[in-house]
This record gives sequence, structure tokens and C-alpha cells, in this order.
Amino acid sequence: MADKKNILLVGSGGVGTMAAFSLEASGQANVTAVLRSNYAAVEKDGFNINSVDYGDHKGWKPSKVVNAVPNVAKDGLAPFDFIVVATKNCPDISPTVPEIIAPAMTDGHTVVVLVQNGLNIEKPLIEAFHKSVIVSGVSLIGTAERGHGNIIHDDHDILIVGPFKTPNVPSEVALAAAKLFADIYGASGKVDCEFNEDVGFVRWRKLMYNACYNPISTIARMDTSRMRLAKAPIDEIVRPAMWEIWNTAKAAGHKLPDDQVEKSIEVDPFDVWCKPSMLQDAEKGNFIEYVNLVSEPVKEAERLNVPTPTLKVILGFCKALQWQTMEAKGLVTVPSGAPPP
Repeated sequence: MADKKNILLVGSGGVGTMAAFSLEASGQANVTAVLRSNYAAVEKDGFNINSVDYGDHKGWKPSKVVNAVPNVAKDGLAPFDFIVVATKNCPDISPTVPEIIAPAMTDGHTVVVLVQNGLNIEKPLIEAFHKSVIVSGVSLIGTAERGHGNIIHDDHDILIVGPFKTPNVPSEVALAAAKLFADIYGASGKVDCEFNEDVGFVRWRKLMYNACYNPISTIARMDTSRMRLAKAPIDEIVRPAMWEIWNTAKAAGHKLPDDQVEKSIEVDPFDVWCKPSMLQDAEKGNFIEYVNLVSEPVKEAERLNVPTPTLKVILGFCKALQWQTMEAKGLVTVPSGAPPP
């Protein structure tokens, strides 16, 4: 169909692949998915998807799979209407998100949808693409890629969408773009896509989990159920850190529910033995996305004069873990004669 939206997906792991599936299932979008480590497997055999929302699909592919971000101007391609970014966000590691998607952008036309966690993720995009709408996508899905191209989707897909405030884009234009994307994403009737203009509230609410459980589980190398069994990690680290997020959010003008801390502690079904995504990344030897999950909230707290002693200690450990990974990948050097880590 000529009126289908032309969508580029960057980051086709579990979250990204299920986003591509929902967009294609709408009948209103053609998705080009940029794949990296799983490109050869998916190009040959497609994705094998086991989904709580869509059932089993063997050999599924979006409209197109590529192994690099297309260069729209150089290759004479039609502009992308939306670029959905579902990669891990590590702005301390090059290339950054704006650098990655720049070849595919048509500033003023392409809408960027950031299906990523954390605070202030939009700022580098607004600086790089002055005329484009930047949309927040907060995903509450449960999914993972188990081996190249094998997607396990075991918890219902809920995506909360809203426009970031951008100084050079009229608010009504940003609202319309975010609503259009939400309509397309939810058109299959199988998933829930909620439009919510209060982007700050939605992001701070999810930070309650991501700024605390993610890094603490990574530092301790424990799933959230074992932390609850052990009790000390919850009582002495997780709960105090969550209250620091709650207090900072309130000071920033986003009062979270009074019971949000306890709800966040208990949110993972106990029998799932959930390993938060940061822990999974660390176990794979990948970089961790701590900057927007921990560092940015700490900076915001400092600006608002909110004490965050627990989060500051967590941040220090995150920086140490990132340095270890940089050393392992040859991005930093140690003096000659140093023993292996």
C-alpha cells in the first residue's frame, strides 16, 4: 500500500523485534530492521518468535532486513517517516544514538521514537536534529533474544508513548506525530499502546525500577527474587535508592504514588527469577547503560538539592564496571606488566 509508513528500526533484539512485529501487524507500516550480530541468522532463516501476544511464528521477517543504517541521501532512498531506536543507550561509548541514526535522518520529516530507558535521553537528539519530533517510548514488555533470531516474548507488550518537548517543533505537531505512532503500534489489537503526554512522570516512574534494581542486581550478580530472599540487599540498598528516586521525582514536579517504592520492589513475579537487562548485558560482557539510568538522575537530584547518597555509591560502582568492560574490549590500557583482571 502506497500510504504505509516507512519505518526504520534500529536495535532488533527482543524489544525491537516485537516492536517491528506489531508495526507490521498493523497493516499500516513497512519496517526496515537494522541487525548486527543476528543479521546472518535472520537474513537466512528469519526470526523464530514465541509470543504471549501473537503466538508462534517461524521464519518471520519484517519488510526488509539490513546490516547497516541506510544512508538516505547518498543512496537516493525515500525518507523514513519514523526511526524507532530500541538499542541499549550508552552515551559514554561511541558511536552514540545521534551518530548511529544520522545517515537515515531527514531533519524536519523523520520522527524519532526512543524506546529506551532513562532520563534525558532526548537531549542529544534535540541538539543534533533541530527540526524533528522526538517521541518517548516506555516499554513494559517482557522479552529476550535467546540465541540469534530466537525471540521469547513472555509478558504482555505495553508501550507508553508521548512527545518530548522540543524547542523548534510546535507542540501540536509533536502531539500529532506521537499519537499517530501510538495508533499504528496498537492497531493490531494484540498489544496495548498508551498515549500519555506526561512523559516526565512516566519516565520517573519506570526509573524507580531501572535506576535501582538494574545496577544493584548487576553489582551483586543476583536476580531480583534472590535479592528479596536475602532481604539485606532490599532493606539496605534497593529501598533506600528507590526513595531517593521518589524524592527527586517529587522535587522535579512529578509526584509518584506513595506506594510506588513497595510496588516496584515486588513488581517481578517471584517465580520468574528475573535478571534485569543490565545484569544480562554485564554477563555477556557488554557495556551497561548506566548514564541515563543512574548518572542523570543523580545530576538532577544535585540540581534540586535532593540528597542521594545510595545512588551516588551505585553510580561509582557502575563506572567501575564500565571501565572493566572497556579494558576487556581494548578501549583503555593498563601499564605493561599488569596482571590480568
